[in-house]
Amino acid sequence: MQRQQQITDWLQSLYPEEKFSLSPASADASFRRYFRATFSGNRTLIVMDAPPQHEDCRPFLHTAKLFEDAGTHVPHVYAQNLKQGFLLLSDLGNTTYLQALHADTAQALYGAATDALIKIQLASHEHELPPYDETLLLREMRLFPEWYIGKHLGVTLNDAQHAKLEAVFALIVANNLAQPRVYVHRDYHSRNLMVTEPNPGIIDFQDAVYGPITYDLASLFKDAYIHWEEAQVIDWLVRYWEKARKAGLPVNGDFAEFYRDYEWMAVQRHIKVLGIFARLYHRDGKDGYLKDLPLVMAYLRAACLRYIDLKPLLNLLDTLEPQASKEGYTF
Repeated sequence: MQRQQQITDWLQSLYPEEKFSLSPASADASFRRYFRATFSGNRTLIVMDAPPQHEDCRPFLHTAKLFEDAGTHVPHVYAQNLKQGFLLLSDLGNTTYLQALHADTAQALYGAATDALIKIQLASHEHELPPYDETLLLREMRLFPEWYIGKHLGVTLNDAQHAKLEAVFALIVANNLAQPRVYVHRDYHSRNLMVTEPNPGIIDFQDAVYGPITYDLASLFKDAYIHWEEAQVIDWLVRYWEKARKAGLPVNGDFAEFYRDYEWMAVQRHIKVLGIFARLYHRDGKDGYLKDLPLVMAYLRAACLRYIDLKPLLNLLDTLEPQASKEGYTF
């Protein structure tokens, strides 16, 4: 309540002549919370509450400008109070892609999402965002043995298992780092894309980096919260690939190779996500992500079945959870 009173005082200092009401808008997996300020005439703005002892607003501000300058629809920043950890933003509404996606809307919504992604990628410059380098890629994947295997399954890997896992991690990172690099939102999926005009409204980009060109596509089409058949996803990926080539982006000229890169990038992401979802539950007490583990694991298993170099990882998964394939962990 103290933070909410501080927000109220800050808004009153910005708009001394106006009355407004505050209501919760949303929260995310971090310490950030969002409030909707409703003014007379139903004009609304969003307040990001990012306690400075836990969150740094500067990456959000920097990436918001990069993406806005690229011509995409992100929250516009009207005011900031970095000392208290408050940002005043334009309101992109209540409807996420996840709420709006179905068979009749998917083509248009995903088309708009890939158009926006191409704008972001075309605007890329190497030194504007932190590098998605070997250190970060590996640190993310190592959340998996620590939190998913260790805490969630209660298993301690032996030396041979640990060595095999690290060997697979090295192969994954080698593929990831060999890909062309662009701006990467890093969580470009159906909960962070809003149905707005123009579509999509893009949120939650404060962890953006400069990294592999297929990463955001893996987030978008191997989404932890909604599943599409592979034939449909390949069609959407071909459409992106054709648009990207026409725009001059450095995608692989062979679609089969591009698709392989996309799959290997998704493997890195899903290993990380399994670790993060387990950590959100076991460390932070957030159990809402547990229901999403089976889909993420199904994506991971499907890729491991397809590529011989990932077979050691599949063998390890089978050892850790021998019943998984019988319990909804495959498509």
